[in-house]
Amino acid sequence: MTGYGYSTTITDGMAKAVSHNLPISTKISTQVCRYVNGMTLNKAKQALLDVMDKKQAVPMIVYYKETAHKPNMAVGRYPQKACKYVLSVIKSAEANAQFKGLSSNDLIIFHAAAQQGPTARGQGRTGGYAKQTHVEIVLGPKSPSKKHNKPAKTEAKK
Repeated sequence: MTGYGYSTTITDGMAKAVSHNLPISTKISTQVCRYVNGMTLNKAKQALLDVMDKKQAVPMIVYYKETAHKPNMAVGRYPQKACKYVLSVIKSAEANAQFKGLSSNDLIIFHAAAQQGPTARGQGRTGGYAKQTHVEIVLGPKSPSKKHNKPAKTEAKK
């Protein structure tokens, strides 16, 4: 299958980590990746630890049928297993960044995605399909806030 993966080239100031065939739900892991995308590295790790301790819920934007509201938010869940695996991929990306000589204090999660893995089923057909998910994390440097600077208006025509 083509089309999976981060489409932009990884530059010198970026680090990437990918984990294949994780035994977690693809639906839930997409929501966890959406939750941590754009966070600083330390904030994302702490947020995932808070979710595993049931202190903070992950907001569910899709796949939230019959899900209860959580404190200080609308619909949310505490996906502990998915957070554990996504946190391990984030730590792997951090190790890759340190190997490249990047400071972990200056990194944000530039891209976080989860895709469905292969659907494997036993030959005896007694059980269901195994959950398999690919998780991909790209860390990048903090960029200064991008302001939409409009070009200076020229003098009005006379």
